[in-house]
Amino acid sequence: MANLKEIRMRIVSVNSTMQITSAMKMVSAAKLRRAQDAITKMRPYAQKLQEILSNVSSSESNSTFSQQRDVKSTLVVAITSNRGLCGGFNNNVIKEIRTIVNSNPNVHVLSLGKKAFDVYKKTSMHTTEGFSETPYEIFDNLTFSNVSAIANTIMDHFASGKYDKVVLVYNRFKNAAVQVIENEQFLPVLPPANAEAQSNVDYIFEPEKTQILEELIPRTLKVQLFKALLDSNAAEHGARMTAMHKATDNAGEMVKELKLTYNKARQAAITGEILEIVAGAEALNG
Repeated sequence: MANLKEIRMRIVSVNSTMQITSAMKMVSAAKLRRAQDAITKMRPYAQKLQEILSNVSSSESNSTFSQQRDVKSTLVVAITSNRGLCGGFNNNVIKEIRTIVNSNPNVHVLSLGKKAFDVYKKTSMHTTEGFSETPYEIFDNLTFSNVSAIANTIMDHFASGKYDKVVLVYNRFKNAAVQVIENEQFLPVLPPANAEAQSNVDYIFEPEKTQILEELIPRTLKVQLFKALLDSNAAEHGARMTAMHKATDNAGEMVKELKLTYNKARQAAITGEILEIVAGAEALNG
């Protein structure tokens, strides 16, 4: 059994850790509220924009971003966090990407988030070619204009034929305790699920359909990427808040066990001293 001094130092150390995890939990909870408001407001707009795009493009397959090609090269956009201490948040993205890599012959990974960058920066899959700034630092300044610049580069690579398919891998925010891993196709633009039913409807477009698509598809793709980043941002804070809550509870349980061990050790030391005193007194009397 450890001596009393070691146990006391251990109790102080765990208490300090518990204060840190409790503070991190409160910070994440405050950030989560703002991030949750942002993604809650963004989702209806993104879904409606996607619905409009599906209606317009249901009978139009000439767009560059709608071309279905033989997949020879795939770009995976890995969306992770900049920091850790959020449970399996980042590991789930890495595992999903590993599954994609195993089923596709030629895969490149674009890291949006420093954790993904740390994993793939020394591998042959990592790419930042064509991007004006370091894309993995996007969460340092998450704005629509910065996201649009990244989306434009991805669309240029697809249009030039460098990549035949682009997928987004990220954590979708469901609630503070649940994050759902998503493997979402970004390019080419998928046709609507009920394309056959919609193709029988004759729409009148003003201006021309092709002109609408030229403006609508890039805008929708930018919004789709921005939504994925907002989703991941909210999911990150939810995952970190949950992880820190569990860590705080575990630290509290550990302190209780250490205090019990300390009291037992202290009682054993006192009992030992009493026995030594009694034995010494008997020896003197004898």
